[in-house]
Amino acid sequence: MGSEKRIVIMGAGGRDFHNFNVVFRDNPEYRVVAFTAAQIPGIQGKRYPRELAGELYPSGIPIVPEEELEELIRRHHVDEVVLSYSDLLYSDVGHMMSRALAAGASFRVLSPRETMLQSTRPVIAVVAARTGAGKSTVSRAVVRELLARKLKPVPVRHPMAYAGNLAEAVVQRFEKPEDLDRYGVTIEEREEYEQYIRMGLIVYAGVDYGEILRRAEMEGDIVLWDGGNNDWPFFAPDYTITVADAMRPGHEASSFPGEVNVRIADAIIINKADQAKPRAIRMIKRNVRRLNPKATISVANSEVTVDKPELVRNKRVLVIEDSPTVTHGGLPYAAGYAAATKFKAAEIIDPRPYATGIFTDLYREYKHMGPVLPSTGYTEKQLRDLEETIRRVPADAVILGTPSDITRLIKIDKPVVRVSYELKIIEGPSIKDMIDRFLEKASYKIKKY
Repeated sequence: MGSEKRIVIMGAGGRDFHNFNVVFRDNPEYRVVAFTAAQIPGIQGKRYPRELAGELYPSGIPIVPEEELEELIRRHHVDEVVLSYSDLLYSDVGHMMSRALAAGASFRVLSPRETMLQSTRPVIAVVAARTGAGKSTVSRAVVRELLARKLKPVPVRHPMAYAGNLAEAVVQRFEKPEDLDRYGVTIEEREEYEQYIRMGLIVYAGVDYGEILRRAEMEGDIVLWDGGNNDWPFFAPDYTITVADAMRPGHEASSFPGEVNVRIADAIIINKADQAKPRAIRMIKRNVRRLNPKATISVANSEVTVDKPELVRNKRVLVIEDSPTVTHGGLPYAAGYAAATKFKAAEIIDPRPYATGIFTDLYREYKHMGPVLPSTGYTEKQLRDLEETIRRVPADAVILGTPSDITRLIKIDKPVVRVSYELKIIEGPSIKDMIDRFLEKASYKIKKY
């Protein structure tokens, strides 16, 4: 293959593929020998298919466990390791860099300028300092404000290419619940898409975000970038809202790439203020003012409700939480646990003694996790493990803190309580104020139409 630079892309089934598509695909100066995989159980062992990899990769590109990084570097004489996933602390990034350097490769992070695609439509982005900060509540509030102004937003979700055939997931368009089944998406994907479908919107996701952007531009007035983890946007935004988590003060200045999102933000929303101490909010404000003095700062509550409070009060409950929030997101619990406490459950049953299969492994890996069950279900086997763990727990009811209706995928043999949560800004600029500023900044694009 000559003098091309040999590359390993460290990823987790999302940013890694986008970076390859926009920087390395069809570029004869580089040879990507492998992707490594982390965070998401079961993605390793697959291949990035030749249909997506391009003519330079007739056999596709292998996806191998991150644990094999050093061996890959030595075996393939790798020149450079490119970090391409999110929701890391700086200590994590430092260890990755040291592993690459010690094995003989350089270490690189591609910049937003290298990886953001330009849109002809106005783009508003909702991103976060850490996974589980409450982006979805902000995204819904943004959508409602845009709809109230007779504008049609098209949400584009950060990729979650975890299951199925990647070649068949180049562009995914979701308009009705049946589309979720048609594409065979995972629980984590459903958690993000269902909220928009219920609001009557079309949402896009997939693997090739150049093609996805072209399709989204044809369907609406505004492109809403709905960020995943704490990654920065794939599309160059005209206005960026970054959500910081009041329950994790300091992470806005110590997580990667969360700090990037804080620095590029037009507006910062400190969410879950009702669940945090005042000094935590003060710390976040100080960090934000230091990192990005031009950004506006708002403080918000994430107001939790349940559809059947009578099944919670004085009952023994099992809480199921959004998986990334309580796994690699680092939180011990989320909205489901908050709802169980608010509506006075008699006992929150710890599911760990009853865990089976993948959940035994998850509790061993994520020791910070509290007495909650993550909604992990990337494969059929993991769904069956989830179903069996729920069956074993001696609870009177199950509280679904995940926004996904997982009863479409598994059988739950107990009464189900669904949690909802909405944003309520209590200090600083409102969502209306933010949309005013966004439309002002993007007016040069709007006038074209």
